[in-house]
Amino acid sequence: MKPGIFQISPARLTFEIIEEILEKKSRLELSPESVELIRKSKAYLDRKIQETEGPIYGITTGFGALCDIEISRDDLSKLQENLVVSHACNVGPEVPHEVVKLMLLLKAHALAKGNSAVQLQTVERIIELFNNEVIPVVCEQGSLGASGDLAPLAMLFLPLLGKGEVYFQGKKCAAAEVLDHFGWEPIRLEAKEGLALLNGTQFMSAYGVFTLLKAFRLIKYADIVGALSLDAFNGLLEPFLENIQQIRPHPGQAQTAANFRYLLSGSELMLRPKKHIQDPYSFRCIPQVHGAVKDAVKYISGVVEVEINSVTDNPTVFPDEDRIVSGGNFHGEPLALSFDFLAIALAELGSISERRTYRLISGERDLPEFLVANPGLNSGFMIPQYAAASIVSQNKQLCTPASVDSIPSSNEQEDHVSMGANAATKALKVAENVLKIVAIELYNAAQAIEFRRPLHTSPYLEDFLAQYRTRVAFVKEDTLMYEGINETVSFLEKGKFI
Repeated sequence: MKPGIFQISPARLTFEIIEEILEKKSRLELSPESVELIRKSKAYLDRKIQETEGPIYGITTGFGALCDIEISRDDLSKLQENLVVSHACNVGPEVPHEVVKLMLLLKAHALAKGNSAVQLQTVERIIELFNNEVIPVVCEQGSLGASGDLAPLAMLFLPLLGKGEVYFQGKKCAAAEVLDHFGWEPIRLEAKEGLALLNGTQFMSAYGVFTLLKAFRLIKYADIVGALSLDAFNGLLEPFLENIQQIRPHPGQAQTAANFRYLLSGSELMLRPKKHIQDPYSFRCIPQVHGAVKDAVKYISGVVEVEINSVTDNPTVFPDEDRIVSGGNFHGEPLALSFDFLAIALAELGSISERRTYRLISGERDLPEFLVANPGLNSGFMIPQYAAASIVSQNKQLCTPASVDSIPSSNEQEDHVSMGANAATKALKVAENVLKIVAIELYNAAQAIEFRRPLHTSPYLEDFLAQYRTRVAFVKEDTLMYEGINETVSFLEKGKFI
């Protein structure tokens, strides 16, 4: 990668590359290889249209249930423009700007593989939107995840036509104004281009990438905060020993146990004699639960990485084979199933976290009830646990699978749909909720550890606590707890730990 520039090519995109692009605010450009592939596929399609007498789906015909209606050659451009305009009907909350940028990146990457027969200037304009922080307004609700993400992708690409709204320089404005600002002419779509833009799974995929980037951090935070809670609760290290994991060798379980042994290395609290011989499951079974979540996230990230490196529009052009194939690569089933799984896995991370929070405030093992020195006069940490319980319950509701549902559309032509977009948007909500739950656990665990002084936890966790205490103070008497929770969420969001 050139300094500050990422070249889009057929080469594989990874989560590490995408995270670097986002964090460094890298600019995009097309590689010479992709420029040649785009031109080659477009030239092939133009030639094929001239040579073919019969209809070619989506190119010289209508769409979906209208696939049998042939369109005159003179109307092919209007056909594609009408497609984008008519399909731009997503509603509801606006999609986060980071997800919209990912949609632009992923679509440009897919089109650059040379199987979509679009104009070079179309891909270049998508890249110009990304590079200039022109963020199309896209809404959350409206995709069935069937012919890909038709409605949200239509909203995403209205600005290519000079239509719709965008965010630019911190303001929402008409896309036409921004085109005028840059001196850009609206793109005149040619044969198949509207379909290439709208067919595809980039809405689902962008949500998936964004959620997984959060999930990668969440599984780290959950281990750190869980280790702090274990030490504050005067828990046992035996369930984390290596031999236990070797006889049930799930990779995530072994990784989690090793993390805890590292995180708690050198803890004075862990070394002191214990009166009890067992811990509750929320502590004792951390390797099994956190580990299973890690394994799930690893599997799901593999599915998503395949998807973001795929061509998912339709029909697909194969110039070297002299074929145009109408298939179903836009169907979101692999993502729908994976995002349902992701929501369930992350929800479990939140569920076990809330249980540890409860044990810390319950007055067990010489900790004061609700983690205040004078309970009764002070409610202390009583109500943050309520908040965590409420969020855990909401996650359970959000974990109802979307992928088991299907409502036919397009006069039954699209008679089985994935509902992957709904799975994607709710998985992000679950991830955001889990961050709050883990933050509440940290708020409690940091408070609890102070009642173990003058003994210390491990050097790693003491350093972590010192960083945390620059943001959130020990609670001596009742205070505005929501402020502490929000600061803790911010601390975890911005931190770089492990």
